[in-house]
Amino acid sequence: MIEFTLPSMGADMDEGTLLEWKVKPGDAVKRGQVVAVVDTSKAAVDVESWQDGVVDRLITEPGQKVPVGTPMAILLEPGEAPHAAAPVQAGTQQAVAIAAGATPRRRISPAARKHAQEHHVDLDAIAGTGPQGSVTLEDVMQRIARAATPMPASAPLDRSAEMRKVIASAMERSKREIPHYYACETIPLGKALAWLAAENEKRSISERVLPVVLLLKAVAVTLKRFPELNGFYREGAFTAARQVHIGVAISLRQGGLIAPALLDTDIKPMTKIMHELMDLTARCRAGSLKSSELSEPTITVTNLGEQGATEVFGVIYPPQVALVGFGRIAERPWAENGGLKVMPAVTASLSADHRVSDGHRGALFLLELSEALQHPEELNR
Repeated sequence: MIEFTLPSMGADMDEGTLLEWKVKPGDAVKRGQVVAVVDTSKAAVDVESWQDGVVDRLITEPGQKVPVGTPMAILLEPGEAPHAAAPVQAGTQQAVAIAAGATPRRRISPAARKHAQEHHVDLDAIAGTGPQGSVTLEDVMQRIARAATPMPASAPLDRSAEMRKVIASAMERSKREIPHYYACETIPLGKALAWLAAENEKRSISERVLPVVLLLKAVAVTLKRFPELNGFYREGAFTAARQVHIGVAISLRQGGLIAPALLDTDIKPMTKIMHELMDLTARCRAGSLKSSELSEPTITVTNLGEQGATEVFGVIYPPQVALVGFGRIAERPWAENGGLKVMPAVTASLSADHRVSDGHRGALFLLELSEALQHPEELNR
């Protein structure tokens, strides 16, 4: 018998609210199958099963808020007989009825309900766009924006205050527990961008690759030679990750950041990374992510883009041990072979955990990252 518990989907998550079950008692589930949808402080997340089994009981009912690690369901291992006399906990009958196809009550995320109450919005008049028609915070916000009556000046405009509080708590823990060190390197991108422009000329518009993908792939490939920057520090010890799952910092429309993972970034061609990044960004901003995408990043990369500053020094997202930052790509004076010319360049920074690596290794990582970007054709393998 296996307890299916609410997984941790990041250091900034302490609890979640079950929106719906995707399974019912008696269903066989496979590892990686989505079994539930849970509302976190940042998004509605598809929660996956971490192993094969058969659903015996559903403990948590939709609308119930539970802390991370709380049993939500009981699974039977393959071949295990059900326990007929097992007691049904409070709320289970309603959850089973809903999963079995009975008419459920209307699903409204806690943040959406709270926001609607604060602004006197009739939830019955809102068509939900979330999972199974659930009403999301964005649905409520759009309803308010369309309304003619102005909102009180003191009322919150979006979910950003709640998210900022959650992010601040995680970052406070990071700065308190992790001895950060920092390094940076300005990287010339003349060769890389020229190669990328030539490659994109051969592609259809839908297949073209953005410079950020080149940067992500370069980080992933370089990390294979610096395993001490790719992994987790837990319970006083570091564990290097076997794969490179880059957490990409994505800004949300309502404010705040979330960093879901691009899985196996080091072994995928750039076209595939581009498609997955676009899909991940769209689902992230629509509030539709998988639990593995939030729990599996082995390192985070933040890219400020064209409108950002030239440098960024990030805070490590525990239990990760490093974060790579890219500022704005900009033309700069560049000395080369005794001459001076204008060159597109980017400043790459590294924030790393001194318990696991040191400044010398961090500097070598940035130098090898720079060297990898001088040979972009070798990255697209």
